[in-house]
Order: sequence, then structure tokens, then C-alpha cells
Amino acid sequence: MRALAGFSPAARAVVVAAAIAILVLFIQAGASVFAPILLAVFIAVVATPPLRWLRGRGVPKYLALGIVLFVLLDVGSLFALLTTGALESFRESLPTYQERLLALSDRAGLWLENLGMDHSREAVPDLLNPSAATGLVRSALSSASGTFATGLLVLLAVVFMLAEAPDLAAKLQAAFALSPAGEARLGRIVTAINQYMRIKTLTSLATGTCIWLWLWLLGIDFAALWGILAFVLNFIPFVGAVLMAIPAVLMALVQTDLPTTLLVVLGYMAANTLIGSVLEPKIMGRGLGISTLAVFLSLLFWGWVLGTIGVFLSVPLTMALIIALDASPTTRPVAILLGPAIGERTEAQVRGADA
Repeated sequence: MRALAGFSPAARAVVVAAAIAILVLFIQAGASVFAPILLAVFIAVVATPPLRWLRGRGVPKYLALGIVLFVLLDVGSLFALLTTGALESFRESLPTYQERLLALSDRAGLWLENLGMDHSREAVPDLLNPSAATGLVRSALSSASGTFATGLLVLLAVVFMLAEAPDLAAKLQAAFALSPAGEARLGRIVTAINQYMRIKTLTSLATGTCIWLWLWLLGIDFAALWGILAFVLNFIPFVGAVLMAIPAVLMALVQTDLPTTLLVVLGYMAANTLIGSVLEPKIMGRGLGISTLAVFLSLLFWGWVLGTIGVFLSVPLTMALIIALDASPTTRPVAILLGPAIGERTEAQVRGADA
């Protein structure tokens, strides 16, 4: 910032904006590299507390690291097996639902035409085309090997990050001569990400489990697959709650009747309302430290920059960005704009602004 001291405020703003734009374009160009690394960073942050707990109980460093990695590998392998197995079964059974789906779409188009919407009978079957679902499932299965390879690379990166974790604070202090305020700010970033990822994982697991049990009780086919989908999509703010319900609702329409389909919709609404809107904010505390508009914009921005992984990591990335922007008086106005309402700012944020 000293190099910009001779510039006017408007000129400084232009220079900073240009630097940020160049950095963002650079990250987007290397998204295939940066996205897995960022995912590994967040996994390492979540896995660090269990590693420290084991080390505090006297477990040797590499044995503790091996235990944590074994749990991560076990969970990842189980998730991959369940997902691919359910997708394969769904792909094999999909042709049996095609006739019913086409009949339902024809009836829906006829009903819309009776309401005055011309050509609906030809348009609706195109929207509910079973071949599109078949192609989507085949694409997911064909890309499974690439996903597993990326997962192994991420796990390998997590290994090295966790191995370096105990000495990381000392290295940062030696490299950048961090002030006490800088160390506290870095600690806030790690704590915020850890808390968010831990709570979001638990609430997503609760959402997926509730959806699976509800669909199983209603007799909906592939209830486990829709539960896994609910677990994954619950990490996406706003749109995830809608996207997770669409496949199960269509399955209920094809397989059962309208009352059962309405029960499926009510089940999704109840799970997302009770867990996402009541339980999760209560556990999370006074919020994420991000405005609702910033959460939505971050979903679009990080998805554009980093792709699918950016969509899932949009909230923790924005949380870290806000804390970093709050460090400098020059960028603090941006942090305030992205943050919550003034009356909702936490004591930690106020202390960080005063530091």
C-alpha cells in the first residue's frame, strides 16, 4: 500500500480493482489446479482438530496422521461405493419408468392446453425427456474414474498439509513476521472455516438421513440415492434445497400417485425448514458473518471462478475473504458491505476492525 501513497483515492481504487481482476482471471484459468488444492485445504482444516486431539493424548505424530487419513479414506470410499452403486441401479431401472413419465407429461401438456397455453402438449415431453436423465446418469458414471483420481490427489495433498500443520504457525511467523493482530486474524479464519464445515457436514448428514428415512417409509425407489443427493446438495446455499427435491419428486410422480408426491414435497420442505432454517442457525450462532445477498453473489462468483468445487466452497471462501479484507483500512469498506447488518456484527468482528 505504501507504493500507492502518492495516488489519489480514485486512482488507488482503480489500481486495486485491476490487480484483483487479474488475480481472479489467473485463478479461473488455473481452476483445474486451484480448485482441488482449495478443497484439500478445507479438508485439512476440518481434520486438524482430531489430529491435535490424538497428539494431545500421546499418540505419535505419524500414527495419529495415519488414523485420521484412514478415517477419511474409509468415509470417502464408502461414499463413492454407495453413490456409484445407486447410480448404476438407477440407470438399469430407468427404462421401466419411461412409459409412465411420457404418459404423465402428455397429460400435463393436455391440461396446460386446456388452460389456454398452446403447443404445451409438444413442449412438456421435451422438458421431461427420459433420455436426458439417462444421459446424465451415464455421464456421471463415466466421469467416476476421473473423480476418483482427483479424490486421490486431494487426499495426497491433505496428507502433506496435515504433516506440515504443527509447524505452519511458526513458518508463517518467520516468513511474514505476523503481528499479534495478524495471528489473531489468521486464527479467526481457521476457526470460522472449521466451525462452518463441521456444522454444515453434520446438518447435511442429518438432512440426508431424514430424507432417506422419509422416502423409504413412503416406498419411493432409490431412497438411499436421493438421501445421498440431499447430503451433497445441502452444501450449496439457497438452490441446493430446491435441486435436491426435483429427482425424488419426479420419481414419486412416476412411481406413485399425487397424494404421495405431495407428501414427498412436504417431507423435503420440513427437513430443509427445521434443519436448515431453525437448527443450523441456532448451532452456528449469530450467523455466518455474511449478508444474504453476499452469500448468493458468492455462489455465482466462486462457481464461475472455480466451477463445481467453487459452488460447494462459496460460503467458507467468502468468510475467509471478508476476514482478510477487514485487515486493511483500504479494503475494510468492502468487508463491511459483504458482512451482515451493522447491528449483527459479532464482537470478534468489531475487535478485528478496531485492531
